Amino acid sequence: MKKLGLLSMFLILTIFIAACGNNDTAGEKEKSDKVYKVGVDTTYPPFEFKEGNEYKGIDIELINAIAKDQDFKIELSPMDFGGIIPAMQANQLDVAIAGMSITDERKKVVDFSTPYFNAGLTVVVKKDNTTTKSVDDLKGKTVAVKKGTTGAKYAQDNSAKLGIKVVQFNDSPAMFQEVANGNADALIEDYPVISYAIAQKDLGLKTVGDRLNGDKYGIAVLKGQDKDLLEKINKGLANLKKDGTYDKIIKTYLGE
Repeated sequence: MKKLGLLSMFLILTIFIAACGNNDTAGEKEKSDKVYKVGVDTTYPPFEFKEGNEYKGIDIELINAIAKDQDFKIELSPMDFGGIIPAMQANQLDVAIAGMSITDERKKVVDFSTPYFNAGLTVVVKKDNTTTKSVDDLKGKTVAVKKGTTGAKYAQDNSAKLGIKVVQFNDSPAMFQEVANGNADALIEDYPVISYAIAQKDLGLKTVGDRLNGDKYGIAVLKGQDKDLLEKINKGLANLKKDGTYDKIIKTYLGE
């Protein structure tokens, strides 16, 4: 009887351990099959843009390289920049990489990776404008900005001080065109973005004055939601900088 009782207990314990193992395996498989949705703004070259049917840019190559380095899967979700953080809050996105400046206001709702690019804002005017040489020359002028950006925040926060009227647009091309057509006197944009745009195509625009701030770009996840993912992103970014992949990506779009 004792032997039979011990045998029964052994069988029950074996089944229990096997069941736990199966649950662990299922959990690991579910985790490995997870596809993270990444919010991007594809009207933001050289960081994100669409060429034919292909998404290109610094941010696109960077997040793909990080995902490969850290062995996780991603799916790009293009949208207007201003909708990215609300989409994260609605659990429609897991990650955002969109030339997003790290700010105290955004830190209230998202956690940022270590910075991956030093940007900064600049004033942009028509190429034939000889009277506007810095932000101090914008008094009484109309300034175009892109909704949801640090350029928009800078213009709105300083509109009374600078004496400017601020008009907002959903995308960069529309904002550029507003100034090129003379409907706005200037625009405020991230320096690398507008410099790249001007170099690639004659937009009839030029940058003036010093950079207005020292913005740094970061990759975002919803605040407090996925520390493991953020850790992977930071590790992947560090690895890309160490092995030269990061420099290669930057050089592809911005040269030396």
